[in-house]
Amino acid sequence: MWSAFGALVVVALLVDLVLMRHGGPHRVTFKEALAWSIGWVVLALAFGGWLWWYVSGQSGAEEGQRVALEYLTGYLVEKSLAVDNIFVFLMLFTYFAVPEEQRQKVLIIGVLGAIVLRAIMIFAGALLLQKFHWILYVFGIFLLLTGVKMLWAAGKEPDLDNNPLLRWLTNHVPMTRGYVGSKLSVLEHGKRLYTPLFIVIVMVGITDVIFAVDSIPAIFAITDDPFIVLTSNVFAVLGLRAMFFLLAGLADRFHLLPYGLALVLMFIGTKMLLIDVYKIPIAVSLGVVAAIIATTVALSLLRPKVEDPAVH
Repeated sequence: MWSAFGALVVVALLVDLVLMRHGGPHRVTFKEALAWSIGWVVLALAFGGWLWWYVSGQSGAEEGQRVALEYLTGYLVEKSLAVDNIFVFLMLFTYFAVPEEQRQKVLIIGVLGAIVLRAIMIFAGALLLQKFHWILYVFGIFLLLTGVKMLWAAGKEPDLDNNPLLRWLTNHVPMTRGYVGSKLSVLEHGKRLYTPLFIVIVMVGITDVIFAVDSIPAIFAITDDPFIVLTSNVFAVLGLRAMFFLLAGLADRFHLLPYGLALVLMFIGTKMLLIDVYKIPIAVSLGVVAAIIATTVALSLLRPKVEDPAVH
């Protein structure tokens, strides 16, 4: 199973890197992003179907159904949380006025970094859970508090100008005045200067770390099987780049989604805290998460965001 998954991810990444970068840096169209997004979702669901078939053949239909449901729930949770990643990426790209044709490069590095970080954190988390069961309660409290914080911050525009890390980077890293193609740094008069693209990539990497810290405990509330945790995470992240270009122009239309993501985290945190009292069935968890996300998306479309006249 590990070999099949590893081979599939390597092939998928190679196909993505070769085909989506075909023709060099370019502006990804909505049609292209939609096709890729559908392709990644179909691939993830096909892997879930293969997982169900394989485990059912090895350990029986009941076990196959359990594993497939855990994978599907984990994938849905991670895919939903990835949308929040996209909103932050979009904010960074807008703030630094990243040229459309250079956004692919940043997202490629972001996706690869996210996969590596998640793999490290998942194996570390699995090892900790095997030795210290009480870590589950720490994860649960963390997710609950994160959900409350996200609920409180939903609807408010993040202030990048006052971000301490970003201010430190821009004040201490010698930078060029503008972008130099796809270069991250250049030599000018014997001095190494970094382009704004370098700063964006650093911020995307840090964002990956922050979101991994949020999402990894969430998936451990659903299953403690490292294989299911990793596969659902990786398949959710693989489609991140295509989903960014798909949602980039629609971010304002899903203005209520952050509230839904906050409720999902709070539900999962509560589920984790109750694990030794009452284990919520995985099918119920899947239904609750799907219902929350679907409801907030539907309400966002039914009740469009009202622009503040003071902003204009």
